[in-house]
Amino acid sequence: MHRGALLGLAALAVSVVSAADSPTCGNGSKCPSNLPCCSQYGACGVGAYCLGGCDPFNSNSRESCVPAPVCKSAEYKLSSLDGIESNTKYLGDASKTNWVSSGQPVAFQDSLLLTMRPDTVGTLLASSTYMWYGRVSATLKSSRGKGVVTAFILLSDVKDEIDYEFIGTDLSTAQSNYYYQGITNYDNGMNISLSDTFQNYHTYTIDWTPEQITWSVDGQVGRTKKRSETYNKTTNRYEYPQTPARVQLSLWPGGLPTNGEGTINWAGGLVDWNAQDIQSNGYYYASVKDVKMECYDPPSNARKSGSKSYVFTKDGGTEDAVEITDKPGVLKSLLGSGTNMSADYPSARSSSSSAKATGSQTSSATPEATSDVATVPGMTGAGPGTNGQRGASDSNSGGGRSNSNSNSNSGGSGGSGGSSSSSSAAPQGTGFSQGASTNTQNTNSASGGQGEQVLRGSVFAGLVAVAGMLLL
Repeated sequence: MHRGALLGLAALAVSVVSAADSPTCGNGSKCPSNLPCCSQYGACGVGAYCLGGCDPFNSNSRESCVPAPVCKSAEYKLSSLDGIESNTKYLGDASKTNWVSSGQPVAFQDSLLLTMRPDTVGTLLASSTYMWYGRVSATLKSSRGKGVVTAFILLSDVKDEIDYEFIGTDLSTAQSNYYYQGITNYDNGMNISLSDTFQNYHTYTIDWTPEQITWSVDGQVGRTKKRSETYNKTTNRYEYPQTPARVQLSLWPGGLPTNGEGTINWAGGLVDWNAQDIQSNGYYYASVKDVKMECYDPPSNARKSGSKSYVFTKDGGTEDAVEITDKPGVLKSLLGSGTNMSADYPSARSSSSSAKATGSQTSSATPEATSDVATVPGMTGAGPGTNGQRGASDSNSGGGRSNSNSNSNSGGSGGSGGSSSSSSAAPQGTGFSQGASTNTQNTNSASGGQGEQVLRGSVFAGLVAVAGMLLL
């Protein structure tokens, strides 16, 4: 387990400890009642564990997970950090936050950089709202290099998944894929050919309906998958993504020695931490300019008792298990869960009661308190999606069969060469290099570990911001 240095702000003092202190969950092994929420990476906790990515079927109960905010159509210009909140601060209020981050997103010129420094596991942005069918587009440039993976995906809490993924050694290909409940069927993949994904911005679109998924690049359809084509005669079900999902943009190291051999081979080999981008800028990076989300109507037979949140009301993880409700989705603190939304730090409650008794206007958000429970899950080097879980036997390096009708967009052939204007190249020579600790923006970041991490220490009731390599 890598231990990153986390920087405290004001009276905040935080240390990171191994996930060995937190129970694991998954494959029917449920979380205990005191740490009821199972994160998407398979560890139990409260707070952020219970928000985006909370697995309802391996948590202590379905109700342990906080209700998920419903879809909101919007277009986001990602040229600053406005509307982005760290997962060490986010409490579930999607009306105040568009994106929840982990790692180090950096505003640069007219885009947002997803960065990955040596000894970190990259950066992830996840939408604060969920999409239950819709159309989502992202304009981005991938990263490059052996073992470096850029991803634009839809991922549900039961691990339904729709992907674009980009391998840093194959800059002429966008890998499209889908998974049903995390079942690792890598035959679902198909490659879409295009011009250099590192040098050139492309707009990638996923159009997801109850009947089919369409992947398009720069307005040209690259692939369509119909639900009717996903029927599994053995299980007697359609293995088709069908549950509310978050939009996620990420940069992660598929080529870590700790990952499975299949993941490393698929990612193009071990990461070279002395590559050109590391030498020039101190990190690998992908660039994202904008994201557009258009929500479609829920399924015609969807159960509705409200309009604000999605919840799972029965096991199975299929479309008919989801209900649209008015249940609240905002925690009081990172000690909360879906079954205890108002949990707060003891000193915050005491100070609040004291203030009421004396008529004082002192806010309950200011007292310090101590918490030794797991409140913010961390990210493994295997990344946020199913492709990071390839074992030793899943060593194929491609994203699946080639699409014979794939589109070659204008701009020349793919590859690591290609041409571009100086403004689209790396931030070298712009005064933005963050490879050294002398950069002031770098002082607000810290590297994190490969695996679940736990925040401990002296924290404010409102949890003062801590930037770290921590993931939803």
